Amino acid sequence: MTGGLLGFLGGIGLFLFGMETMTGALRALAGEGLRRWLLRATRTPLRGVLTGAGVTGLVQSSTAVTVMTIGFVGSGLLSFGQSLGVLYGANIGTTTTGWLVAMVGVKLQIGTIALPALFVAALMGVFGEGRLARWGRMLAGLALMFIGLDLMQSSMAGMEGLVTPERLPGEGWVGRFLLVLIGVVLVAVIQSSSAGVALVLVLLGSGAVSFGQAAAMVIGMNIGTTLTGFLAALGGGREMLRAALANLLFNIGTAVLAFPLLDLIAPVLHGTAPGADDMTALALFHTGFNMLGTAVFLPLTPAFARLVIRLVPDRPVTLARALEPGLLSDPGTALDAAAQTAGAIAAEIGGALEQALAPRAARDLRPLGALPARVEPARAALERWLSALHIAPDGEAQMRRMAALMHLIDHLARLSARAGEADRIAFLAENPRLARPARAVARALARGRDPARAERLADLVQAFAQSHRRSALLREHAGLIAPRDVFRETDALRWLDRVSEHADRISHHLAEAAGPGRGPARG
Repeated sequence: MTGGLLGFLGGIGLFLFGMETMTGALRALAGEGLRRWLLRATRTPLRGVLTGAGVTGLVQSSTAVTVMTIGFVGSGLLSFGQSLGVLYGANIGTTTTGWLVAMVGVKLQIGTIALPALFVAALMGVFGEGRLARWGRMLAGLALMFIGLDLMQSSMAGMEGLVTPERLPGEGWVGRFLLVLIGVVLVAVIQSSSAGVALVLVLLGSGAVSFGQAAAMVIGMNIGTTLTGFLAALGGGREMLRAALANLLFNIGTAVLAFPLLDLIAPVLHGTAPGADDMTALALFHTGFNMLGTAVFLPLTPAFARLVIRLVPDRPVTLARALEPGLLSDPGTALDAAAQTAGAIAAEIGGALEQALAPRAARDLRPLGALPARVEPARAALERWLSALHIAPDGEAQMRRMAALMHLIDHLARLSARAGEADRIAFLAENPRLARPARAVARALARGRDPARAERLADLVQAFAQSHRRSALLREHAGLIAPRDVFRETDALRWLDRVSEHADRISHHLAEAAGPGRGPARG
C-alpha cells in the first residue's frame, strides 16, 4: 500500500510538472500575436467570453490569460467591465484539460506511447533552438502529463481500500458541502485545478469515489483555483485585486448555482451520448456548470463590475499605477504597463507646461512646481520595472519595445530637466511671438499626438526657431533690442527647439513601445 501511495503522489508530481512545462511553452509559442488578438477580441464582455475560452483552451492556463487581461486593464487598453468577460471565458476554457484527461489520458492510457514522445521532445529541446526548442518543451510537458496519469492509475491498484466512497463524506447535503471544501483545500494545496480534476477523474475511474462525490469536489476545485491568484493580488494594485476578487466571486456564484443541481444532473448527463460513462459525464458537468455561471453573470456584468469596484475602491492615483508587480510574469503585459506609464509621465509634463504657458488670465504655475514630486518617483519606478523584466533572447519584437522604452526614459529625464527652467518658460509665455508655438508643443505632449504630427510640429518649430534667431540678431544690429534681450530670446528659442524634439521622439518611441498594431504609424 505504501508503494502504491508513493507512486500515486509521484504521478501527481509528474502531471503538475508536465502541465507547467507545457503551459510555459505554449505561452512562449503564442507570443505577441496571441496578445494582440486577445486585445482586439475582448472589446465587449460577450466577445471576451468567447476569446477567453478559446485562448485558455489553447495555452492551457487560465492564470496566463487572466494576467494578460489584467495588464490590459492596468494600461488602460480595456475597461474593468470588459475584462470580466475574459474571466468568465477562462473558467470555461480551463475545463478542456478535464476533457483531454477523460477522453485520452484515462481511457486510452497512452502513458507507454508517451515515453518515446518524451525522448523525441528531449532531443528537440537539447539540440533545437528557438521555436523548435519550445515545441520540444510543449511535447515534453504533454508526455509527462500522460505518464503521470498512467502512474496514478497503475498505483491505484496498490491502494485498494485506502480510498473508497465509504471513507469519504456521503452524498447528503452536509456530506456534499464537506466534499466541496475538500476540493477547495486540495486545489489550494497543489495550486492547479487541472491537476485536481485529473486526480478526481482517476479516482472516479478506479471506483474510489462515486460520481456525486466527484462532482461535489470539482465544484470546490473551481473555487480553490482562484485562491492563489487572490492571495498573490493582495500585494498588487487595485486592478489586480479587483480582477482576482471578481474571479473568486464568479466562481463562488457558479458553485452556488451548481450545488443544488447535483441530484438532478447525474441522470440527465448519463442519459446523453457524451455522458454515457462517469468520467465523460464529469467532464461534461465541469464544462456545463461553468457555462451556466457565465450565462447568468454575463447580462449582469455592468452591475457586477460596479459591485467589485465598490468593494475595492480606487486609491490615490499615481503616474506609475499601471506597474502592478504581478504583471512582471508576462513580459508582453509588463511592456504594455511600462508604455502606459511612460505616456502618463509625458502627458503630466506636457499638461504642466501647457498651464504654465497659458495666457496670463488662465496661467497656473502650481502644476509645474509640483512636477518633480510626481514625475521623478514614477520615472524611477519605471527604471526599476524595466530592470526587473526578463525577455527571452529570441524575443525580437519585445526587445524592440524594450529599446524604445529605454529611449523614452532618456527623453523623459531630459524633458523633466527642461521643465524646471522656469525663467525660459516665463519668457516664452510673455512673448507674443513665441508663446503660440510653445503652447502647441506643450499641447502635443499633454494630448499624445501621433508620431507623424509630432514630427511635422518639430520641423515647423525648428524652422521657426532658426528664423527668429536670425531676426533677433538683425534687430540687435539695428539697435532695436539690447544684447541682453537677444541672449534671453535665443535661449528661449533653443529651449523650445529642444522640447519640440523631445516631443517628436517621445511620440515616436511611444508608438514603438506600444507594439505592432497599437501605435499610430510614423509618417
